[in-house]
Amino acid sequence: MNKTQLLDFKQEALHHLTKELLPFWENRCVDLANGGYLTHFDKDGNDSGEDEKSLIAQTRTVFTFSSAHRAGYGDGRFAAIARHGVDFLLEKMWDNEHGGFYWLMNRKGEVLIDEKIVYGHSFAIYALSEYTLATGDPRGLEYAEKVFDQLQIFAADTHFGGYFEMFHRNWTLKGPGSAGGDRKTLDAHMHLMEAFTTLYEASQKEIHRRTLLEIIDLLTTKIMHPIYGTGIPQFWADWRVAPQIKFDIIWGWDRFSEDGLKSAAEDNTSYGHNVEFAWLLMHALDVLQLPYETQREQLLKSFNHAVAHGIDWEFGGVYVEGSHFGEVYDREKEFWQQAEVLIGMLDAYRVFKNDDYLKAYATTHRFVFDHMIAHEVGEWKPLLTRQGEPIWTHMSHSWKVNYHSVRAMIQSIVRLDKVLALEH
Repeated sequence: MNKTQLLDFKQEALHHLTKELLPFWENRCVDLANGGYLTHFDKDGNDSGEDEKSLIAQTRTVFTFSSAHRAGYGDGRFAAIARHGVDFLLEKMWDNEHGGFYWLMNRKGEVLIDEKIVYGHSFAIYALSEYTLATGDPRGLEYAEKVFDQLQIFAADTHFGGYFEMFHRNWTLKGPGSAGGDRKTLDAHMHLMEAFTTLYEASQKEIHRRTLLEIIDLLTTKIMHPIYGTGIPQFWADWRVAPQIKFDIIWGWDRFSEDGLKSAAEDNTSYGHNVEFAWLLMHALDVLQLPYETQREQLLKSFNHAVAHGIDWEFGGVYVEGSHFGEVYDREKEFWQQAEVLIGMLDAYRVFKNDDYLKAYATTHRFVFDHMIAHEVGEWKPLLTRQGEPIWTHMSHSWKVNYHSVRAMIQSIVRLDKVLALEH
């Protein structure tokens, strides 16, 4: 691949980010009447009217505008939008009695679900730490540290390691099965690694460094497959592999059987998660000032499995999921897996210099820009067929906001610059 092609990729990403994607959100999401953000938009970018504000969508939007400001976009406007969201989080979503953030509110800021879900709190730490790094406002780090402390007190499993994930309002553990109190997941622990990375970057406190190192060790020794290095979705408390089930409070799970059990429940991995994990691990090592070589085997397994089995070399893009040993189960194309593969494959090429990684980036980039982005509206379609035809068409709801799409463009541009520097 020549330098001109790389420059073209960068220009496409920059145009989409600054002329389509960030304007989509800047012009729609700020709720001036009630605070916080509006996050439900239909295929045409119109407010679809759902009366909810979720912890996950509010924190992710704080992260998006904080990270965009920190990366140099918006001429200061994005810092103000991020502050608007932080105000809502701290004034409306924070539980002053028991600590932590409520899971779901209506648009006015009245509590709909008061449970404490660790997945949501991982994004609170991530977003609030990023907000302080971007703006200097100390409230972000203050509350990120408060959430961290809550997790160590109430959620940390001091016997088997890791974190329990599903709690009632007062931080008592929820029941077993679909309530989720007896399960641990790759998803939550990967995002805690992401959160603890940015928390440590912001605080530089030894306790945050140590906890980040602990969760990296847990992920690489307990959660990733011992042979294939691929992510295992669900576990029992003692880290035995558990069948993958649908929780009462869920994120991003939409293709279950009627009994709430996923097909091939104990041999199932997400190509997008594996690549996302790998590049987030590389970022954590950067913040920890540790060499990539310390995790070389894990990184190569994560990247190589996706290249060998997850990339659709015929139609472009990345499949949803498949088995650890290689069989593809779901050939549809979902927005967030594409986003994470864009970042991860550029990182993989930057460090390991294997042309297959750059080819995987290129075929995914082309699929995203030709099929997934609704250029006339500005955001990404959520789910497509293998060939690129829309299955779902909304632009945003509580589980699909701006975090993956905006981050993919910001971070791809950073990495394309690094790759271009290598080509000199």
